Amino acid sequence: MTQQVPSTDPELVGVRNFRDVGGLPTTDGRRTRQGMLFRSGHLAHATEADAAFLTSLGLHTVFDFRNSADQRLEGPDVELPGVRNVNIPMNDPADGAEFWRMVRDGSVDQLRAILSDGKAANRMISSYRTIIRQRTAEQSRVLHALADDSVPALLHCAAGKDRAGVTIAVALLAVGVERDAIEADYLESNAQHRRYKVRRTDTSPNGMSPEIMELLSPLFDARAEYLRAAFDTIEETWGGTDNYFAEGLKLTPEVRERLRARLLD
Repeated sequence: MTQQVPSTDPELVGVRNFRDVGGLPTTDGRRTRQGMLFRSGHLAHATEADAAFLTSLGLHTVFDFRNSADQRLEGPDVELPGVRNVNIPMNDPADGAEFWRMVRDGSVDQLRAILSDGKAANRMISSYRTIIRQRTAEQSRVLHALADDSVPALLHCAAGKDRAGVTIAVALLAVGVERDAIEADYLESNAQHRRYKVRRTDTSPNGMSPEIMELLSPLFDARAEYLRAAFDTIEETWGGTDNYFAEGLKLTPEVRERLRARLLD
């Protein structure tokens, strides 16, 4: 299991993995601005107190990267007064539907078959690569919105780790945040109070046995190798980050400069 990372952030009762992505250093000596970009897991189970806290942030837009299957499973986000909700699915609901059904319902033998011997981690690496290669239109839409008028913004998926993790990483890369700092922020998703609550149909000791939880662990860990696979895919596909932003995401130098003006001190 991945080592748990301690955190001093306020714990929201019904929202996992919330944090401000401010204070991160850029390669040119600046820092990301506090109170501009936030990340979290889904808001479907936010309590009244959680919603009041989120409302106090002065958010302009909440970006939800879940697909329709996620939303059926967990529910829609709570409505925050005066905040725009934008749903931009970062994967297809049919993609992996049977796999995730097996994660929830499968026996230990079935889980061994699909997750053991590195198969779970390899699946995660593949999903990160796929987001970079195939979701350029969606990533472009998010970054253009952030550059225009959609901040302060909260970006989330289900756990706030993978689809949101990649998108936050891309946004930080676009404004020149150091890669080590991007990775460190990503790995904060491993803090015990941040982690997604694993949903299993069988919640008995057998259904949630140590072996089953160990098999599932790579799916719910934030691992540096996953994020590095996304960065490697940028290099392999576009030959570098500047080409990725210009050709893949259609970001002009002017848009990137507006993004820096919005997100950096």
